[in-house]
Amino acid sequence: MTSEARTTHTIQRLGHQGDGVAEGPVFTARTLPGETVSGILQGSQLTDIRIETPAETRVQPPCRHYKSCGGCQLQHAQDDFVAGWKEEVLRRALSAQGIEAEIRPVHTSPAQSRRRATLAVRRTKKGAMAGFHGRASGVITQIPDCHLLDKRLIAAIPMAEDIALAGASRKTPLAVTVTVSAAGLDVLVQHGKPLDGPLRIALAQAAEKHGLARLTWDDEQIAMGQPPLQPFGAAKVCPPPGAFLQATTDGEAALLAAVRETVKDAKRIVDLFSGCGTFSLPLAEDAEVLALESEKDMIAALDAGWRQAQGLKKVTAQSRDLFRNPMTPEDLKPFGTFYEAAVIDPPRAGAEAQVAELARPKPRSSPMFPATR
Repeated sequence: MTSEARTTHTIQRLGHQGDGVAEGPVFTARTLPGETVSGILQGSQLTDIRIETPAETRVQPPCRHYKSCGGCQLQHAQDDFVAGWKEEVLRRALSAQGIEAEIRPVHTSPAQSRRRATLAVRRTKKGAMAGFHGRASGVITQIPDCHLLDKRLIAAIPMAEDIALAGASRKTPLAVTVTVSAAGLDVLVQHGKPLDGPLRIALAQAAEKHGLARLTWDDEQIAMGQPPLQPFGAAKVCPPPGAFLQATTDGEAALLAAVRETVKDAKRIVDLFSGCGTFSLPLAEDAEVLALESEKDMIAALDAGWRQAQGLKKVTAQSRDLFRNPMTPEDLKPFGTFYEAAVIDPPRAGAEAQVAELARPKPRSSPMFPATR
């Protein structure tokens, strides 16, 4: 019996997912440009990796769970290097489309500031365990000292394990999404057992025991202590269970500051892919806003937040699938003569159809966006 032969490679660059790429291409997890590494080649992936010659940009990961946890990708690199890499990824993507643009400095949120996470939670022979899946693995890594999560999320791990004991099967781990709110934790559980009377009682007891603001099991609300409100400017919104929020309040504030600076002179704004109102509601302090989002429950939450707030200008909130039915200048006729700015924050998949409409030349006589920002 012979062991597999190890091969040696020099890392040339990082790919879009943060993996090192050597000639071939050969993809090598958690390596850096300029490093010499060795490992066992399986297809295009290098496994059992050893760093033979480390790069100057390599550092000791600050989190002790980093090697086994799949939650982070580049803790082994200096912060300045990571920021430069992210900027270069964006610059190359724009350049490939013939676009040149000023790129703001990368803003990094502080440690332990992530306010939302989805924990993998599994029943075990001795109880339950919660954490994150390892990299490309079904194995759950416990994360009691996670460098990323808000401390209130770390403190929620026993709650997630209690819920698994009540409603998880032995075969399938629960996905427990936990979000920090002013009223406490907002918890959405998926992939659990079908609800019945005893399970409802057990879950309600767990929600009370742990002081949860809200507990939702798939599509059914089990308990609500207080509405898990999120502040968006002067408004407070109760998002639907599991609704998208910016990962950190620090990052959200940085994005909002950049948007405010860009549209500061606009008095009529259309917010495309508005979500629950991250930008729409703060911008309504100074401008009328048309907010568009495909998810009806998110639009309903945005509208309720606007109606209950004081001192905001008019916000028109509408549900619309901007992928299949993008907003055109002609569509704005019922809302007035023109919108002075368009804010667009689509999902990672992008918004090709909507961007094409924003870029389409507009005749002088038609309603239009005089400035798309």
